[in-house]
Amino acid sequence: MTPISRSILVTIAAMLLLGGAAACTSSSGPLGTPATPAATGLPSAEPDASDVLPSDVPASDAPAPATAAPSSGPSAPSSGGASTAPTSVPTSAPTHAPAVTPAPTTIVRAYLFLGSFTDNPGLVPVLRTVPETKAVARAAMDALLAGPNGAEMSISPAMYTTIPEGTRLLDISIADGVATVDLSKEFKAAKASFQGSSANAQVVYTLTQFPTVKLVRIEIDGVSQGGAFGRSDFQEIGLLPAIFVDRPAWGAALGNPGRVSGLANVFEARFRVQVLDAGGSVLVDQPVDASCGTGCWGRFATDVAYRVAKAQYGTLRVFDLSAKDGSPENVTEYRVWLTPAG
Repeated sequence: MTPISRSILVTIAAMLLLGGAAACTSSSGPLGTPATPAATGLPSAEPDASDVLPSDVPASDAPAPATAAPSSGPSAPSSGGASTAPTSVPTSAPTHAPAVTPAPTTIVRAYLFLGSFTDNPGLVPVLRTVPETKAVARAAMDALLAGPNGAEMSISPAMYTTIPEGTRLLDISIADGVATVDLSKEFKAAKASFQGSSANAQVVYTLTQFPTVKLVRIEIDGVSQGGAFGRSDFQEIGLLPAIFVDRPAWGAALGNPGRVSGLANVFEARFRVQVLDAGGSVLVDQPVDASCGTGCWGRFATDVAYRVAKAQYGTLRVFDLSAKDGSPENVTEYRVWLTPAG
């Protein structure tokens, strides 16, 4: 299918979707800890190690410290020699800078689009560190509207957003499981084109990471744009890859063993997951069975254990095998942080 044909189908499906949704009311309400709500069809509603950003680069991978510059002060006396250097150093100034306690932070998710050489583009979660706040939904939306960062745009294929540049968050409230998000007029540019459904999907998936949000209603400058939508509303219109990995997020720490979970709609519900090290060598290659397949979306969750000598960025790869000739298809690759076991 050509990209244009795919876009037309997405547009038609989105128009049908927007016509049949029901409206809900909203007010402010608590959110709680970021997690994947059970209503989305994903295996777990609890945050796990895959929502951990990689730690600092290990010392073994960091450049060696620079040699200290020569001192311009008096040198220490040689053995047996006299010295005119002072025998003590004034102590009026501290010898070390006072320790600074880092400001507390929290991790939220934003959902972007990751392209693919196999015509399998789709939503993918990324992690963002934000100052600790009770308004985590607002923080997640601000992170989404900021778009992909440099590392995400420089990969091949690049990550991208379909939310129009300049879109601002005007207000957000939650009540009875429904989040109402009010966006600035710039968002109209997406609604007026085939990007409308994909931009809506990014907002819905970003907000439904929280267990108190099941549905999302979008407004533009206070005007409702239709009904309230959940994650499943975007499964059948080509916005999810055939194998949608929701944990770990792209670029996150995989853990060892690491849990890989999400949704899949592949032939006979079976696909494969691989873990590759920084050099591209395959460390793990194992089959995974989803709860449904061949025309239906099924949940999956599997644990992968691997061996690496030191922490490094590697690749999580998922794909299924063609029923026609057994060749890999629906291939999607995610950058992940690998660590030695135990």
